[in-house]
Amino acid sequence: MPAPQISSLRPVRFAVPEDEAGLAELDRATWSGLHSVQPRPQPPYAPFFDDRNRPADFLVAEAVTEDGERTAGYLRLGRPTPLACNAHVRQIQGLAVAGWARRHGIARALLRAACTEARRQGAGRLTLRVLGHNAPARALYASEGFTVEGILPGEFHLHGRYVDDVLMGRSLTV
Repeated sequence: MPAPQISSLRPVRFAVPEDEAGLAELDRATWSGLHSVQPRPQPPYAPFFDDRNRPADFLVAEAVTEDGERTAGYLRLGRPTPLACNAHVRQIQGLAVAGWARRHGIARALLRAACTEARRQGAGRLTLRVLGHNAPARALYASEGFTVEGILPGEFHLHGRYVDDVLMGRSLTV
């Protein structure tokens, strides 16, 4: 089946409970050892939304195709810790874009929406963690103003090799 043609993108929005099935399907379809430290999801699948992953934590990108609107990507935005002294920081805790929707600026739109939302929430910093071997994601984050702030060498053993955990961040006050 050929990839759907994107005619336009909808503004990034917050997820709603009705997005659960589509986001869960997208999450499973985009799983890759390039970016995930978790094993490939297997049935029976856990709910996508739960007490720790609420719809309000997710930004959703939708694309208009010849088949109508389709979920093209999501970003999870959260607090890295529950500590009051860390309340000025938000963290990107997941980003996925459907294979058919890549190279249309969807990840970039989600990142920019995350910066806007984090500022709206009063955050002055936005951070993320990315696997060292994920060069495309690292390049995207760098192009959006994120810099490497630390590296945990060999933090994960994935598929027979040790992989670095790269900590990146950016100021939201500039």
